[in-house]
Amino acid sequence: MTPHPAQGRLSTFAAALVIARRDFTAILFSRSFIFFLIGPLFPVIVGVLAGGIGQQVHESAAQPVLGVAMRAADADAMIAARKALDPRIGANLPEFVVIRRLAPGEPFDPAEALKGTGANLAAIASGSPAALVLTGPKERIEWWQGPVSVVAAEALGRGPKTYPTVSLASTKTTTTADKTDTRMRTAQAGQTLLFLLTMLLAGMVLSNLVEEKGNKIIEILAAAIPMDAVFFGKLFAMLGVSLVGIAVWGATGGLIVLAGGQSLESLADPAVGWPLFLALGAIYFALAYLLIGSVFLAIGSMATTVREVQTLSMPATMLQLFVFFFATYAMTRPGSPVELAAVLVPFSSPFAMLARAAQDSAVWPHLAAIGWQVLWVVLLVRAGSRLFRKRVMKSGPQGTKPKRRGLFARKARA
Repeated sequence: MTPHPAQGRLSTFAAALVIARRDFTAILFSRSFIFFLIGPLFPVIVGVLAGGIGQQVHESAAQPVLGVAMRAADADAMIAARKALDPRIGANLPEFVVIRRLAPGEPFDPAEALKGTGANLAAIASGSPAALVLTGPKERIEWWQGPVSVVAAEALGRGPKTYPTVSLASTKTTTTADKTDTRMRTAQAGQTLLFLLTMLLAGMVLSNLVEEKGNKIIEILAAAIPMDAVFFGKLFAMLGVSLVGIAVWGATGGLIVLAGGQSLESLADPAVGWPLFLALGAIYFALAYLLIGSVFLAIGSMATTVREVQTLSMPATMLQLFVFFFATYAMTRPGSPVELAAVLVPFSSPFAMLARAAQDSAVWPHLAAIGWQVLWVVLLVRAGSRLFRKRVMKSGPQGTKPKRRGLFARKARA
């Protein structure tokens, strides 16, 4: 909709909405957007398939077993005792394999037997249940010493005949140290996810103005609406496209997690609670995207070709890495000047504040941080638009001095 001539040009906000709607619609209904959505899913699918195949290989691979070399009666007693104790001890018991049933007085060298290439033996139990000898690597036999002695006691009939019933009562509460450690993992997971999404999506802003600069569309836009509105509109359009992509990827990832029967039980509840933590995560992603994107948009607007944009992409990625490492280091120093610096630096502030949400239940610092980050978004967009207008949107001959006229011109000719 064009404004009435008496009303003048559109306001910055209204013009930004027009640009955002135009770019968002053009990208959303383009064929390349389908590949944009599918592209990041391929590594995830490949990773899931590789993990499943790797798990099958691990399960099918031969596991280390304990060889048993005793007289027939003792070997059978050890196997029966191991089978009886398996429901009680479970994974702490090694698998038993009888490698030799010895005749009375038959010599046997366990160390020599371990050099063979038969079964996948990690150690050998020899002697008798009453005088058991474990032969093998020091770490392995020390680890198996206790469980194997329990099996030997059961084989000798010295084990308990009945076992008391043990009821399980799970709880999410834990000690302060454990809670701090698990919340640290929640904070780190939130920061990592925020960084990956920002790094994956913010780079698209670099090439946003290259095509429009080439076909002179940007000059028409600059003549019709404020340049600030162009930058704001393009940033919010790309943010909207990114949110659509995150929604699709999140839904796909959620289905994969549900299909695999996985959960987030390994992550402690954040200090502010999951609903507020997820809401703050969405807000901080938007602000991190706008902060980094405003710089990328200003830098990319200086480029004239796609090759220049590709050259700029590496420094842009390194900038994001430095920001992430700084915020991650600050997360391990809560309440320190380092964390305060990470909160005040606009580019690391979203990452630092998301980690704080997982570790500290106070809400008011997030309101202040969000206002601080919004202020920097406005400042960076305006600075970038002015730099673009000053360095790129120049018209007329540059570097020439105007001709002098009048009295001084005549004196000069004389």
